[in-house]
This record gives sequence, structure tokens and C-alpha cells, in this order.
Amino acid sequence: MTTASADVLILGAGSAGCVLANRLSADPARRVVVLEAGGRVTDPDMRRPELWPFIQHRDYDWDYLTVPQRGLAGRQLSWARGRGVGGSSLLHATAHMRGCRADYDRWVAATGDERWSWDRLLPRFRAMESFSGGADAVHGADGPMPVLLPGPDLVNPLVQDFLAGAESLGVRRIPDHNGGEMLGATPNSLKLRNGERVTDADAYLDPVLDRPNLAVLTGVTVHRLRISGGRVLGAEVVVDGESMFVAADTVILAAGSIADPLLLMRSGVGDPEVLGAAGVETVLESPQVGKNLHDHLLGAGNLYRAARPVPPTRLNLSESMSYQSAKGLGETAGPVDVVVGCVVAPSASESFDPGVGLGEGFTLLFGVTNPTSRGELRITGPSIEDAPVIDPNYLDTEHDRAMFRLALERARLIGASEALAGWRAEEVLPGPRVRTEADIDAFIARAAITHHHPVGTLRMGADDAAPVTPRLAFRGLEGLYVVDGSVIPSITAGPVHAPVLAIAEEFAAGFD
Repeated sequence: MTTASADVLILGAGSAGCVLANRLSADPARRVVVLEAGGRVTDPDMRRPELWPFIQHRDYDWDYLTVPQRGLAGRQLSWARGRGVGGSSLLHATAHMRGCRADYDRWVAATGDERWSWDRLLPRFRAMESFSGGADAVHGADGPMPVLLPGPDLVNPLVQDFLAGAESLGVRRIPDHNGGEMLGATPNSLKLRNGERVTDADAYLDPVLDRPNLAVLTGVTVHRLRISGGRVLGAEVVVDGESMFVAADTVILAAGSIADPLLLMRSGVGDPEVLGAAGVETVLESPQVGKNLHDHLLGAGNLYRAARPVPPTRLNLSESMSYQSAKGLGETAGPVDVVVGCVVAPSASESFDPGVGLGEGFTLLFGVTNPTSRGELRITGPSIEDAPVIDPNYLDTEHDRAMFRLALERARLIGASEALAGWRAEEVLPGPRVRTEADIDAFIARAAITHHHPVGTLRMGADDAAPVTPRLAFRGLEGLYVVDGSVIPSITAGPVHAPVLAIAEEFAAGFD
């Protein structure tokens, strides 16, 4: 077996991995090696932001599948996860939303560490972005990631009327989603430059690839961690059919909320019952590995046939989100409970064939921002080829079901607003006959789709049961850290990409 070595070994060249590679290799005395299962993605469709729903299932998508979901009428959902340099930034809808203060208050409560508060993370958020509106108290202008806040010249006319409709109901218009309080409506901030998607590899990794102390190896299959005497020594991998051991003083898991816990389980770290059933000997008992899995769902959707042609998007189809409180449409501070988003195209789950074509309709997506349902994932065998069991346990709690009903109600209120009267011919989904609670629940079970935000499977926490410490060290193993969305103890209100970047920025800033 061939052997290589590094000071720091980063497993995964996705969103967090690209940040870590950039920041940690800034010290020329530190040799950093990044291992990535996929390769460079050259598909031109990937660059076009409006095509994000249509590039899933290609060879740069891990294309996971959940088990049948009791809360979703027995349906299985496809989970797109990026497989290539840039990770899921290759596939997602390019939205850039940090979450709100209340989200990070929960992180502080879980960890007992103020470093995860909004105020402490704000410098990290500012450092990462080059904001189209320039620098101010909450935005940065000199960071690696371009963040575009679209103006009226780019926002679809339908979306402008959606915003007016929300405002007419008492929802305040806010400058953007990234100021600390998300309650309100505004165009979505997007990771675009000159109309094209910007991946995390574009922003963070490619500008520093010429550093002699940084190596990025692609097409690498990581089978397991090598553990001895309570310490992680490195990773056992296969490259071009050849087995290799990559030794490192420090190993950082940055492969995401699915791959990280599966790798740990294959390495003998996890719940002994799960490991034993999969034929893996327990090296370290850590029962919460793979637990606390949760994700955002969106109802697809509250769909309308248009009274006149809907102009094509100049952005990413999903152009605006309205974040709202269960307490009322006019609430302006505190936790966010539901979201209603405007998509300038017909959008429906696989359960429906609404018969509305592109340009002929629009959709108000609706969902729950802080779900309380929790699931898990686990291995079924010792090999990476053994398909995992992924069970997010969607809509398991009455809280989530009640909030979903409320989200649909709010979507219908905006859809019926006078501001959208000129666009609205008829409600196609769920349709005017769907009014009772039982009918609404049945519709939601068939309409809900993933928002592609799985988190939490290696949650950080102050309690001994948490797999990861507030400093992102893995409990019980020396030399191992976890730095990506898997450590999030409770999901932020919006898309999780910006919080994942902030986690990586914060870890790198304190690394020694």
C-alpha cells in the first residue's frame, strides 16, 4: 500500500472543504491535502442558475434516496448532494441567506459557546462576501464570494407583484435576508457573477491552487479512517484502483451531513447496535453518530395558472422568499416559523401533473423553517458500496404538520392578493376544493419536496452525548475534527450554505 502524508488532511472539497483549503494553506509551513471523490465539473448547464432543478441526477450528484416516508404518503425523496470539486455549490439554487439571530441563539444554547452567536459570526459572514451593494455594518465587499442582491432591473415583474402582495397583508419589506432579522420579504441574494453560478471552488479554492503546500486530489474513494490508541492517524483510500494510506497529524471531516457519519460508521465509530448489524467492529462507541438528521421541506406547491405570459427568469427561477412568524404577518423580530417563496414557473412534486407549461404559470412554495422532526442515517454494510439507510422522518411532529398548514394558508393569502390579480387565472394546486384540515394534510404529504438542506448528523454540543464538541473536535478521538453542516445542532431558517461557510471560516480562524 502506497503511503502519503500531510499536516492537515481535509476529506471533501465541497463548500466547507474549499474554505478550509484556502484558509489553512495560507500558512506556508503547513502542508494541506484535500481528498475529493468527484472531479472537476465542466458541464455548461451547471453555470446557468435557472437550470438548477434540472441538473440533478447527473454524474456530479451523489443522488441519494431516502427510505419511504410515513409523513409523505410513503414517498421516497431524492437527495441531491454535489460530487465534485465545489460540492453541493455545484447543484443548489445559489441562494445566500445567513439565518437570523434566533437561529444562532439556539446554537449558543446547545454549545454554551458564544463563538456561535450571530454577533461573533458576523465578522466571518462579512469576510466571506463581496456584496453587490458594497460594504456596510453587516456586509463585506472584499471577500472571495460574490453575493448579488438583485435590483428591479433583474427581478421578474411577477415577483415584484408578489412582494407587493405580501406587503399589502402586513409583511414588511426588508433590505435583504442577511441583516440578522429575516422576518419580511425581499428578493433573494444570490451567488452569481455576470449571470452565472459561482461555486465555492471558484471563490475559495482555485485562486490558491498554486500554493506549493496545497494539494487537491480528485477521484479519491475514502473507505475508512485508520484509528489506533484513540487517535485518528489518517485515511485509507483508493486512487485509480490503487490502495493508499494518507497519514496526517490532523484530519478534518468536511464531506457533509451524509458522508461524514457514514465514514465514521465504516471506521467503527458509532452506535454498536448499528455497527454490529452492518458487520463492523466497534472501535469507539458514539451512539449519536448519524442521529439528529433534519432538513427543510417545501410544498410544491401552491400553483397558479397565469392570466398572461410569465416572463422568463433572469436569475434562478426562485427569486424571492417571504419569511414569517406564526404569531402574525406583521411580526418583525424573533424566530421565523414559515416561509413562502415565489417561483416564476410551474413547480410541483412528482405526485402531480398540473398541465401547466413554462410561461403559463407560477408557484408559491411554502414550508416550515424550524422543523422539530428528527431522523437518522446508518450504514448497512462495511463497504462504501453498501447503500445507506437515510430516514429524515419528515413531518413526524404535530408542530411540523401545524406549521405546514399555516405556511400553505399564508401562501394562499398572498396568491389571492390584489397585487397578483393581474397574473392569477386560477389556483391549480392544491385547488379550491382542498379546504379541510384532512384534505390539506393529504395534499401536503403528496406535495412536499426536500429543500436540500440536510444537517445535524454529528451535532456539536456541550453535552457528552454530542458527537462533536463546541470547538468542532470529535469526542473520544484525538486528531479528528468535523467542519461542515453535519455539526449544526438545529437548522437555520433559510438555506444552509452561508452558515456552513461561516462554520468553516470560524474554525479556520481559530486553528493552530
